[in-house]
Amino acid sequence: MRVAIIVLGDFGRSPRMQYHALALAEEGAAVNVIAYEGCAPFREVIEHPRIRLHLIGAPSFAPRPESSSFVLIAYSIARLCSQSLQLLWKLLITIEKPDILLVQNPPAMPVLAVALLAARVRSAKLIIDWHNFSHSILALSLGRGHWAVRLLRRYEQTLGRRAGAHLCVSRAMQSELARHWRIPAAAVLYDRPAHMFVPTPRESRPAILRRVLQQASVPIDYASGAAIIVAPTSWTADEEISLLIDAAVRCDEMVRNLSEGAFADVLILITGRGPMRDRYEREIARLTLRKFHLRTLWLEPEDYALLLGSADLGVCCHRSASGLDLPMKIADMFGAEVPVCALDYGPCLAEMVRHGENGLIFTGAEQLAAQFYELLKGFPEPNALLDRLRANIASQRTESWRDGWKKETARLFAS
Repeated sequence: MRVAIIVLGDFGRSPRMQYHALALAEEGAAVNVIAYEGCAPFREVIEHPRIRLHLIGAPSFAPRPESSSFVLIAYSIARLCSQSLQLLWKLLITIEKPDILLVQNPPAMPVLAVALLAARVRSAKLIIDWHNFSHSILALSLGRGHWAVRLLRRYEQTLGRRAGAHLCVSRAMQSELARHWRIPAAAVLYDRPAHMFVPTPRESRPAILRRVLQQASVPIDYASGAAIIVAPTSWTADEEISLLIDAAVRCDEMVRNLSEGAFADVLILITGRGPMRDRYEREIARLTLRKFHLRTLWLEPEDYALLLGSADLGVCCHRSASGLDLPMKIADMFGAEVPVCALDYGPCLAEMVRHGENGLIFTGAEQLAAQFYELLKGFPEPNALLDRLRANIASQRTESWRDGWKKETARLFAS
């Protein structure tokens, strides 16, 4: 079986699609990945003999946000045409005839149209993996009532339901696809941690943290007993990093009058790359906090897994654009047995995080600051709540991503 995986984004920052590629290759399929070049994928992906990467150069030019509407529209049209031609060339000319096309959505433009055309021309089965909805993401900047958002929704619905099979990331999204999109049989494939996300052995943590802290230019010696919080982010509009910064400021004010040693230093490592990183780095640079220290950094996948396995607490500031997707970063935290404080964005989150059982839910900066205080006061002495959350995560470890893929997804490809 030959499978073409299409990711109109940085494949190295698309772990779910990398997991698909590895699972398919391990099942014996020949996998061709068509995606933008960028961050390095997992080493297993690069070295696998049945996976071939066909990378497309990412756009090197973008107009300024303050450019005229004519310039912005002209650029968007030119970009869509360029993307369409590059994808068609790869799908129709470069790679061998695929039996299956697996597409990541979003983005829907122009991927759904191009993939549908290529699937018809090459008599291949089209499978869409719904991570979110493109029109919901566009609505973050334009508003849900904007004509462009409504048009994109119509495009996404019309072409989406012409695919041969569907995957999605939550029961809530499955229900939405069935009720309002006329896609009744989407298979739910929950994000699960890859094998690399496990607790880091305690004796290895000091060396790992020293190496990571050196990369982040952090003047705090881990041996001093600092609490480590990891907050992974894509630095996009659906990540409320401002809430994390505000919570750190509020909690720092709360502990200023405590006796020395009652509250340890807290190092918050915000990992990832994305368009809004520079803006938040400038905001962080202006802070003058006593106990809380915020740093940003980018790590290769293997180093990120080791850091997460060494963390005392995780924070997820993802606010779902659709309210229907689940953050993979939380699955990774649970794999590393790290309790998480997660921003509440609706009932869908309960499919992954159960408040007081495997994590805590917050709705604003004040509540997150109170959770920091409750979980970290007296650190590194034992904390009943933090220890209970970690123990619950360890006792509720679920099946691996590969096992879940075999149970919930393999049948779509086998058919």
